[in-house]
Amino acid sequence: MKKTMQAIHRAAQKYEADITAFLRDMIRIPSESGDEKKVVLRIKEEMEKVGFDEVRIDTMGNIIGRVGHGKHVIAMDAHIDTVGIGDPDQWTFDPYEGFEDDKHIGGRGASDQEGGMASMVYAGKIIKELGLEDDYTLLITGTVQEEDCDGLCWQYLIEQEKLRPDFVVITEPTSCNIYRGHRGRMEMKVTTKGVSCHGSAPERGDNAIYKMAPIIQEIEQLNTRLHDDPFLGKGTITISEIFFSSPSRCAVADGCTISIDRRLTHGETHETAMAEIRALPSFKAANATVEIYDYQKPSYTGFVYPTQAFFPTWVLAHDHIVCEATVDAYKALFNAEPTVDKWTFSTNAVSIMGRHDIPCIGFGPGHEDQAHAPNEITFKDELVKACAMYAAIPLHYLNHKRKEA
Repeated sequence: MKKTMQAIHRAAQKYEADITAFLRDMIRIPSESGDEKKVVLRIKEEMEKVGFDEVRIDTMGNIIGRVGHGKHVIAMDAHIDTVGIGDPDQWTFDPYEGFEDDKHIGGRGASDQEGGMASMVYAGKIIKELGLEDDYTLLITGTVQEEDCDGLCWQYLIEQEKLRPDFVVITEPTSCNIYRGHRGRMEMKVTTKGVSCHGSAPERGDNAIYKMAPIIQEIEQLNTRLHDDPFLGKGTITISEIFFSSPSRCAVADGCTISIDRRLTHGETHETAMAEIRALPSFKAANATVEIYDYQKPSYTGFVYPTQAFFPTWVLAHDHIVCEATVDAYKALFNAEPTVDKWTFSTNAVSIMGRHDIPCIGFGPGHEDQAHAPNEITFKDELVKACAMYAAIPLHYLNHKRKEA
């Protein structure tokens, strides 16, 4: 096994230039949620070039590359949509042309998270080249619409494509640490209703915005007393948007709605989060309503897969076979102890493990603080390191399974 790990590491280093060139090509293709078709086709081209056994694009538009045909199905996932660039004046370089120096690659999607895709594809090449196929089938998935609705792509893959792997490696940025969980989240809206009248005599009406004001203050206070988990950290709540309805600027508002971003730590659910809102004195006094947002935006193929904007919390036990195998792969490749931690943000694992209880583990090139930021960069040495890990993890998982047997 030691010689195999050394060969994997050398091969990953050998393909640094190829990984870099592929990533830069993906960065050059704008691929915001719902507009991923061109980057999917570019990924398909690369998968076929390096020798994947099968490459297909599903009805939703996700791309799935297969290596091997063994009994144990292992998936590795990268979402290949990106957020927009925001204010272009905040970028010091073209976010789509990007840049490259000895250590870095810059551009929108470099860390979040096309770097993971580049490393995975070349891990597939290494597995084929070194003859590392064993009793596993490796599926490399490039998934769509994650930035708009994390986990929706995997809801579809599990529920409609009937894909249920032994486990999934999430390749979102981890700074090449091993991540085994993160908080869940949900998107809620609270609405108050009033009665409109002419603004010159507001006492004749019932202002919905005034009814919302104390609710806003109580939600701010609610954030200070939410549950705190020793591993995942504290649950949070914040108001992200506010809307109103009114006949005109010269009228009392007859409706007001706020959007809420709620992060759910271990032990919290969408039911408990909504109950906390309903229990607020101001909510009761205003006879307000609370509900979870729906998501039903079509993918680039035109396919719609509606869901609620609820994304469950997940944690993989530190002594789970998948976590132990991933730690062992890291030690065998790099002769060092890995850091095992968690994400701050959310990933597709909210559906894979949060909804469907399929184990997930995280390992990815790039840094969390680069996600959605101007002047986004990733790191060449991490792309190589991740590539080696993706080629090594299946073998270590099978070793653990055989020891169990």
